[in-house]
Amino acid sequence: MAAAAAPPVAKKVPRQLVEHGDVRVDNYYWLRDDSRSDPDVLAHLRAENDYTAAVMSDVKQLEDEIYAQIRGRIKEDDIDAPLHKGQYYYYERTLTGKEYVQHCRRPVPTDAPITVHDVMPSGPDAPEEHIILDENVKAQGHDYYSIGAFKVSPNNKLVAYAEDTKGDEIYTVYVIDAESGVYVGQPLKGITSDIEWAGDNHLVYITMDSILRPDKVWLHKLGSDQSSDACLYHEKDDTFSLGLQASESKRYLFVESGSKNTSFIFYLDISKQNKELAVLTPRVYGIDTTASHRGNHFFIKRRSDEFYNSELVACPLDNVVETTILLPHRESVKIQDFQLFDNHIAVYERENGLPKVTVYRLPAIGESIGQLQGGRALDFIDPTYSVDPEESQFHSSVLRFHYSSMRTPPSVYDYDMDSGVSVLKKIHTVLGGFDASNYVTERKWATAADGTQIPMSILYRKDLVKLDGSDPMLLYGYGSYEICIDPSFRGSRFSLVDRGFIYVRAHIRGGGEMGRKWYEDGKLLKKKNTFTDFIDCAEYLIKNKYCSKEKLCIDGRSAGGLLMGAVLNMRPDLFRAAVAGVPFVDVVTTMLDPTIPLTTAEWEEWGDPRKEEYYYYMKSYSPVDNVTAQEYPNILVTAGLNDPCVMYSEPAKYVAKLRELKRDDNLLLFKCELAAGHSSKSGRFEKLQEDAFTYAFILKALGMTRKLASL
Repeated sequence: MAAAAAPPVAKKVPRQLVEHGDVRVDNYYWLRDDSRSDPDVLAHLRAENDYTAAVMSDVKQLEDEIYAQIRGRIKEDDIDAPLHKGQYYYYERTLTGKEYVQHCRRPVPTDAPITVHDVMPSGPDAPEEHIILDENVKAQGHDYYSIGAFKVSPNNKLVAYAEDTKGDEIYTVYVIDAESGVYVGQPLKGITSDIEWAGDNHLVYITMDSILRPDKVWLHKLGSDQSSDACLYHEKDDTFSLGLQASESKRYLFVESGSKNTSFIFYLDISKQNKELAVLTPRVYGIDTTASHRGNHFFIKRRSDEFYNSELVACPLDNVVETTILLPHRESVKIQDFQLFDNHIAVYERENGLPKVTVYRLPAIGESIGQLQGGRALDFIDPTYSVDPEESQFHSSVLRFHYSSMRTPPSVYDYDMDSGVSVLKKIHTVLGGFDASNYVTERKWATAADGTQIPMSILYRKDLVKLDGSDPMLLYGYGSYEICIDPSFRGSRFSLVDRGFIYVRAHIRGGGEMGRKWYEDGKLLKKKNTFTDFIDCAEYLIKNKYCSKEKLCIDGRSAGGLLMGAVLNMRPDLFRAAVAGVPFVDVVTTMLDPTIPLTTAEWEEWGDPRKEEYYYYMKSYSPVDNVTAQEYPNILVTAGLNDPCVMYSEPAKYVAKLRELKRDDNLLLFKCELAAGHSSKSGRFEKLQEDAFTYAFILKALGMTRKLASL
């Protein structure tokens, strides 16, 4: 039988790691090969992949059925909501059977202003569609292909796009003629996906240092050689990284230099011949700023220890130190983002763990500006949901936003900020008989050990669950970097939900769902709150008959993979199966090595273990350092060989140590994609195949492989 295949046993090459007089022995350090070419390492990874394939071979038919179900829900030939930009509608098109998108545009037939009722003409009499770039053509010959940026020049004649063909997130930028597709000049190599036009003849871009830290911002003149580009700024502090964005008005570019708790901003006036950076906000430890522009003011979101949920201020272009408060700091409301328009501002906030969007009318340009009054909040129908800004047009009164919930497919709305009218421009088509009314979404709160209330978002199919403790469950968590893991839609998830699963997202501390303090209470020397919150959510769900420990499966990726590793060491009895995707599990060793990408920038998130207090705290939860001789549930671990965020060797070492020490016969599978990075494979159907594989593993672990849904 397939299950009788022998698991790979990694050889032991003991290496002593000494810090603060403490000795750790790492028998599997040899699995780290920065060149990713060592024959022994690659042979071990291939052996793990072969073992995984052998063990899963008895559910390959189930995996294929799940994949067919998932793919069957997708309308393969489709377009997204066209964006009216200048003289064109821009949009992306997908084609039947094709992995990647086409970037298209179509001329706007009239000069009418943009309204919520604007519809791109189609049919035989409509202006002809033009395919600017077909990713399917560009991807030929590559195992991995991803475009990280696609930027149209202000005059709509050129396009700059950033291409990654390995998954290492090191991009090459090409400039093409938007009509002919002919390359303009030579490509820019070794850069991030942060690129912006500075007029029609210049690009601004960012490069990285040897540890892949974005550290230099450059000005490139079209037609010139990259070697002659001007460096506008070099950030030498290795805890800071650079970012780049354009104002909605397209008059200014903003260069942000930021660490995990401090950021400051330079601006570049695109209209000036002499393109140099000027300071907008100063470098002050503990103060975080982001900025945009309208009329004769810069608008700045500013966070500090005192104003931890941020305030919104404005300052004149000619006197950036003279700030006026537009929205004050509030303890219960966190300002997340904002979008500017000619006459309006849309503010994205969080209140009680849910997203909130409020639109304010601004005084005429040139008039004095004061505290914002009389805002209009948008209404959303689901008890838990996700809402995010979409690109909108500055010279309009139309706000475009993206909405979904765990039962509402991804939807794009245009909202008239004058009248308050919303128009649905696009809802993601879900085939296969999907009916949102069959599903229930709920919001529940678990009580943590310290009394904190932890929100959870819950999805299930109302005609399939019993809610008596017998239902299978997949519980997902993340809880890091102040990232909000809002309850959004994912079509593949219904291959579990339609088999009677309850799906839950635990909005644990370390994320940003409940405000800045929520994040600060789940990082550094409070990181264990993230793990205990997740355990407390699991115990709440068991106690309240949503599931039992015999049917509770858990899932997390990246920093969520750290969460998986930590809770599996702490409470292996609580779960039946776990999926740890590209997991950050070798915390202490990685954070002690500043030559590893991201380490220096991460010290303000996890702590700097060169300091004794942080070393011992991190060692007390680091998954690799806490694997012990105990029984573990069924575990699937994944990795990408070219991953620049979590080195493949971390999950490889974690699995090797688990194989050595665990005292059970449960599944332990490791799947390392040899031509992928942090986000795994790049094609849209390839990603669905990974979902199908993961779900087949979960069903196998639960003994549900014979319970095939006909849905």
